[in-house]
Amino acid sequence: MRQDKAAVKAALTMPWSSGQAEAQVNKLKLIKRQMYGRASFDLLCRRVLLPA
Repeated sequence: MRQDKAAVKAALTMPWSSGQAEAQVNKLKLIKRQMYGRASFDLLCRRVLLPA
């Protein structure tokens, strides 16, 4: 953490967060895990992009 002191300080003091982006990544990972070995990339794309 000492090497990234500036990044840690910025993360604690900046007024915005990456929570929304992290939530989307988490959702995508969940869908990929559920579909692992069961479907093609096309179905994965449809399942991720159509609800948006």
